[in-house]
Amino acid sequence: MAPLPLRRATLIDADKARVVTRSAYAKWVPLIAREPKPMTADYERAIIDHIIDLYEENGQLLALIEVVPLADHLLIESIAVRPDQQGFGLGDKLLQHAEDRARALRLTETRLYTNAAFASNLAFYAKRGYIEYMRETVAPGAVAVHMRKRISID
Repeated sequence: MAPLPLRRATLIDADKARVVTRSAYAKWVPLIAREPKPMTADYERAIIDHIIDLYEENGQLLALIEVVPLADHLLIESIAVRPDQQGFGLGDKLLQHAEDRARALRLTETRLYTNAAFASNLAFYAKRGYIEYMRETVAPGAVAVHMRKRISID
């Protein structure tokens, strides 16, 4: 799988990142009766504190991935693909990018979490080797499913 040509987000990209994320996660609002966490994120702060990589074509932001390097793993905080670009493999390539970044950082695991109500997300990650290791109630009626994948760094 050829890697995507990604670039690191800067503060000037915060509004575009917010728009793409809100559009990508909007489909979940009717299911959980609230906005998922990424829709309410402070993207200016995230760009400073995390690593957000952007995928653009012809000057248009199509997708992004937000990761947080931690001591023993790389946390995938969010993957957002514009709705009209979903189903074309961008999510796969963004996950691969995160795994490559973990490897480059000599981290042997990637982790992520998603809402237990997002069955298609759970299946997407499981199909790509992510294994559930914990469920956590994060708010009344909201359960986060934590998943991880071992990464070889050899």
